[in-house]
Amino acid sequence: MRVRKIYWHILSYKYKLKFKKFGKYSYIAKPLFIDINRGKVITKDKLRIQPGLRMELLNKDSSILIGENVSIGQNFHITSGGKLEIGKDVVISGNVFITNIDHEYQEINVPILEQKNKITSTVIGDNCFIGYGVSIQAGTKLGKQCIVGTNAVVRGEFPDYSVIVGVPAKIIKRYDFKQNKWISVKL
Repeated sequence: MRVRKIYWHILSYKYKLKFKKFGKYSYIAKPLFIDINRGKVITKDKLRIQPGLRMELLNKDSSILIGENVSIGQNFHITSGGKLEIGKDVVISGNVFITNIDHEYQEINVPILEQKNKITSTVIGDNCFIGYGVSIQAGTKLGKQCIVGTNAVVRGEFPDYSVIVGVPAKIIKRYDFKQNKWISVKL
C-alpha cells in the first residue's frame, strides 16, 4: 500500500502541471491522450482512472470538473467544449464516452466537419453508477444516484434515484422513499 501511495504522489506532480487542480490521492494510469491545454480540468481528491484515458478540451472556455472519490474504468473518453461536471462518489465502468459537444449537420451543402459545434452542458450527479460501454451525449443531466445500464445511449434529463437502460435510454425503475424500495416504471 505504501508503494501505491508514493506512486500516486509522483503522478500528482505530473498532472498538477497540466490540470488547473489535481486532487491528492489521485492517479491516472497510462493515459492514451490528454489535450487540455486550452481549457481547464479540476479534479477533487481520490480520483482513480484506469489505463486508456482520452481527455480533450475544445477551447479556452471548456472545462471538466470531477468530484471527490470517483473511480473510472479503462478506455474512458471524455470531450468538452463547455461545462462538463461529474459529481462525487461516482463509478464509471470501462469503455464509456461522455461529451457536451454535438456536431451540427443542418447545412447539407457544407461538410459536417466544417459546421459549427453545438455545446450543451452535461452533468452527472453524485453517487451515480455508469455501466460498461455507456455513451452519455451532450446536454444530459443525471440526478443523484442514477444507475445507467450497460451499453445505454443516454440523452436528456433524468431525476434522482433512477435506473436507466437502453438505446435510447429510458427510466425503468425509480426509488420510492415511502415504500423504501426500487419500483418498476411502466413504459
